[in-house]
Amino acid sequence: MAEKRDYYEVLGLKKGASEDEIKKAFRKLAMKYHPDRNPGDKAAEEKFKEINEAYAVLSDADKKEKYDRFGHAGVDPNAGFGQGGFSGAGFEDIFDMFGGMFSGGFSGGGFGGRRNGPQKGRDLQKRVTIEFNEAAFGTNKKIRLTKMVKCDTCGGEGNAPGTEKHTCSRCNGKGIVDSVQRTPFGQFHSQSTCPECSGTGYKIDTPCPDCNGTGSVRKTITIDVKIPAGVDTDTVIPLRGQGEPGVNGGPAGDLYIVLDVKPHKLFKRVGDDLYLDMPITFVQATLGDEITVPTLDGKVSYKIPAGTQPETVFRLKGKGVKNVRNGRMGALYVKVQLEVPTKLSAKQRKAIEDMDAALDKSCYQKKNGFAQKVKEIFGF
Repeated sequence: MAEKRDYYEVLGLKKGASEDEIKKAFRKLAMKYHPDRNPGDKAAEEKFKEINEAYAVLSDADKKEKYDRFGHAGVDPNAGFGQGGFSGAGFEDIFDMFGGMFSGGFSGGGFGGRRNGPQKGRDLQKRVTIEFNEAAFGTNKKIRLTKMVKCDTCGGEGNAPGTEKHTCSRCNGKGIVDSVQRTPFGQFHSQSTCPECSGTGYKIDTPCPDCNGTGSVRKTITIDVKIPAGVDTDTVIPLRGQGEPGVNGGPAGDLYIVLDVKPHKLFKRVGDDLYLDMPITFVQATLGDEITVPTLDGKVSYKIPAGTQPETVFRLKGKGVKNVRNGRMGALYVKVQLEVPTKLSAKQRKAIEDMDAALDKSCYQKKNGFAQKVKEIFGF
């Protein structure tokens, strides 16, 4: 299967194009490649589909934001973290945009003939806050969500139990009505939403008392969400079919859980790696020591060498966070911070003075090097 072209490239635009620029580019190209202007031209037909698909995504603020972040995977319902893909419903928008100038589709095109066909339900998004360790190790959460759900009373049909709905006599079930306009340029066929059935294609004489004929009701529900190990803030978890109900037998929309991860009190996370500032004493840095380092899954011992300098960084392999896609573990980077003792007693002060007296200049190479450069530059 051929790889899809970039949607901005399809419309001849640069990424970040404005809403007006997207609409103008679409109008121009759709007029050029519309099947009514290219009868029997399969290449133009495919081009028209590609243009309309690109516009259906880039003209929708939510889908455009997901596409800008994730590319085609962001709007492909079959992608690993899918972002609410192109459903095909947008093909009919072109007839509204051009005021019904064209005759309404082309043979075999699969669109333009009915307004009351199955439509996918609305996608939903909900932000959920989790703890740092829940993100690192994964967890299961129960999410409460208020949304439209299928009416239990009528099963989503809209008519009261024991009654039936019938085909609209005005549009014969198509949901659209045709009209012909005479202009100085000739006759133009137009299509508009049927005023009798509001485009549904059917009439309900006795609406369901619970949903008033809409087939859906607003309800607060609880959803179980499995959060994999390694997620981070702004990770998106798609839940297929957990959005709002479809229309006319169409599939339900999707729910996208967007995560906010609370910061850790000790660790700072960068990608899959963790960073830790750890204080050590002057004696530990000078003589070396075996220190106990905290990690997400317990403590480990680490031997720091004698003469360790302030802000030296040690790497502990595999002690970071699991990568949510490939399962590899990040590292823990420990930066040692030399702590200078304060509030000394007279005895402690005397001990440090005795130690200093016992050390000669050769013990302080950096200090000696600095003093030498000052003397060379300033003469003192």
